[in-house]
Amino acid sequence: MQQSNGYIIGFAFALTIILGGLLSGAAVSLKPAQKEAIALDTRKQILSAVMETKGVDKRELSKEYDKKVKSMVVDFEGKVVEGEVAEKVDIRKEYKKKPEARLYPVFMYSEAGTDKVDAYILPTYGLGLWDNIWGFLAVKPDLNTVAGYSMDHKGETPGLGARITDASVQNRYKGQKLFNDNGDLVSVSMIKGEGNPNLDQHTIDGMSGATITGDGVNKMLENYVGYYKNYFAKLRKAS
Repeated sequence: MQQSNGYIIGFAFALTIILGGLLSGAAVSLKPAQKEAIALDTRKQILSAVMETKGVDKRELSKEYDKKVKSMVVDFEGKVVEGEVAEKVDIRKEYKKKPEARLYPVFMYSEAGTDKVDAYILPTYGLGLWDNIWGFLAVKPDLNTVAGYSMDHKGETPGLGARITDASVQNRYKGQKLFNDNGDLVSVSMIKGEGNPNLDQHTIDGMSGATITGDGVNKMLENYVGYYKNYFAKLRKAS
């Protein structure tokens, strides 16, 4: 039996409303689980800057995080911003603001779970070859020596720029210096190629075939250490 155009349009409209409602309901019901997954992954990335996390259950890592990490938020001048929760600051959204208007989370890691800080962990964010890159930089209490650097990306090339997630690349940062003997920010830079013979405390091997991603990492790191420079100055003055 052939149906009228009105019937067909009405049926399609009703079906759209029903399916839309089902999808909306599913999205609402899944939102808490999605938020939890994002929170667990962020905690893992933070801890990856100072400890081995590969193969460790994220919930176990979350327990370690609660024991060993304290956090705060500071502004561009290095002043503590009251009422803000570091874990809830969206670095991607903050990146779109001018540096002077951003919120800057600080994560303080203590191996023994005490008030003694073994590393300050700072988020970094920037642009690679194809899309955004980000990471968490761990700095020792001297506020100069890199304790570790965990990095990730959205769309870098597998086997090339995507190597920023490899432990072999990230480990190159350990022990490197951010400032020179005069206290000037020099940062740590990947240089072109690998197996370079004349590296120093501010340079590390790059990634063959991924110069643009390496340049993005260099800019990201230097920029964010600069953004936290006022906070470092306040820490030095307090100590």
